[in-house]
Amino acid sequence: MTNRVLLWAAFALVHLVVGVLGFLLPNEPMGDVYRVYEPWSQAVFSGGGIVGVTQDWVYPHLALLPMLLAHVPGALVGSYTVGWAILVTLLDAVAFAILIGAGRSIGRLSAAGFWLAAIVALGPVGMCRIDAVSVPLAILGCLWLLRRPGVAGALLAAATWIKIWPAALIGAAVVAVRRRSVVLGAGVLVSVAVVGVVVAAGGADHALGFVTGQTGRGLQVEAPVSAVYLWGALLGLDGWTVYYDQGILTFQVSGPFLGTVSALMTPALVLAAAAVVGIGAIKARRHVPFVRLFPTLGLALTTVLIVVNKVGSPQFQTWLFAIVAFGLVVDRRRWIAPGALVLVSAALTQFVYPVLYDGIVSPEVVAVSVLTLRNVALIALLVWMVVRLVRLPVPVRSIH
Repeated sequence: MTNRVLLWAAFALVHLVVGVLGFLLPNEPMGDVYRVYEPWSQAVFSGGGIVGVTQDWVYPHLALLPMLLAHVPGALVGSYTVGWAILVTLLDAVAFAILIGAGRSIGRLSAAGFWLAAIVALGPVGMCRIDAVSVPLAILGCLWLLRRPGVAGALLAAATWIKIWPAALIGAAVVAVRRRSVVLGAGVLVSVAVVGVVVAAGGADHALGFVTGQTGRGLQVEAPVSAVYLWGALLGLDGWTVYYDQGILTFQVSGPFLGTVSALMTPALVLAAAAVVGIGAIKARRHVPFVRLFPTLGLALTTVLIVVNKVGSPQFQTWLFAIVAFGLVVDRRRWIAPGALVLVSAALTQFVYPVLYDGIVSPEVVAVSVLTLRNVALIALLVWMVVRLVRLPVPVRSIH
């Protein structure tokens, strides 16, 4: 009982402090909430069009739902931004309650402590982006994969239709779970329902806009692949710059061979993910237990989505939280060290944005160095998980 009380007190304090910091730190870490989420959702109520239905949209279609729901607490407190923070806190509270259970498992308590520490390490951007809604759904999906695979598949699919990254967890689950047809079937049902609603609303032409809209993007400044260009801009090399793209509302880099590098990133991402899945499939065929295979494969795939990507944003760090929390639940000893590296990466990310972000968009040595160190931490995590995946021991019985 004492553990549960302390954890809930910590939960409330963490969400309150991080939420307040969103209003106090520089560079508007809560800016997306009131600059884009509120106008997008308000347009639905005012007849101004529905993103993803009447026009292409950068996010999968279910992302609009929490943006609409945030108006309910927002109306009660008189602020859409505060309403968003309340909505995220309530969703986190549901997942947190199920995660800690009866409060007796050391693994579950460790996972809960890690999640709270990760929220603090990453700061307000972790709460103030749409990714925050997908994290509690992903945590529940991971926890229920074995006992409730249908529910887990539906939750992970719903999270993917909010922000695409939980597809990595679905991929890992399909490889590692014996009842993969149930997981996949539930995910397909959710996907058919979402697309069906979009088509019925007249949005057939925009049903996959969130996919096609990514193909023409350049290199975002925080992506690991952009590090060379960022250092070139810092050193004042001719043609190496950081600029703001008004079309997609983000900072990107420019420099030599940029078009070629940008074009190669998508196939590189697909190939890297396929290679990791292939290794996982071999381990599954050799009967590596779920509790060893799934979290390692899940974190490896999720990290691939961050490292081998031409897009990079601070909230991407939240993608790592769910699978590390699950790893701590099922195998605490082996997951303490990866969890610590994720916390370091998240803390470095908060220094990058919002604290030092001015030194990124107008490159300065301290800010660029911190971002580079963060990217090195992510690359190290990816290599570590791939090596761990390759080295997962095969049960003796599978050899005979």
